[in-house]
Amino acid sequence: MRTNKFILLVAMLGGLAVQHASAADLVVIAHPDLQISSITIEELRGVFLGVRTSLKNAGPVQPILKTSSAELTRFSAEYLGKSEAALRTYYRSLVFTGKWSVPVTLNSDAEVIAYVARTRGAVGFIEATSITPGVKILKVTKGP
Repeated sequence: MRTNKFILLVAMLGGLAVQHASAADLVVIAHPDLQISSITIEELRGVFLGVRTSLKNAGPVQPILKTSSAELTRFSAEYLGKSEAALRTYYRSLVFTGKWSVPVTLNSDAEVIAYVARTRGAVGFIEATSITPGVKILKVTKGP
């Protein structure tokens, strides 16, 4: 009986590791007409926190969020320096004070890709395994 529980635990943990590994790589995508190939973490943070509405040499930008909580949590922590809950609270405070509106939020990588592909200035994030033609991948750098 103990052996069966151990095997079950190992199988469950293995499944979690596989699930985590498959969603581990997020990429930042943009409309193909955006005249940049990379974006700094600071610029990305500014775009998604409503501090920047345009990027030098690229023009106006619009952040696009994906509602998947695992990916949003990871994106928020890695690139924005906030937990998902803190990000949602931050957005509510901006909306409440009239300083900004919540970014467009979509449910799947396919929806994010389609929206970014047809919307000039759109910038979003998806799993690396979902990349398809029609969008530009932006390299995220630490600085200029």
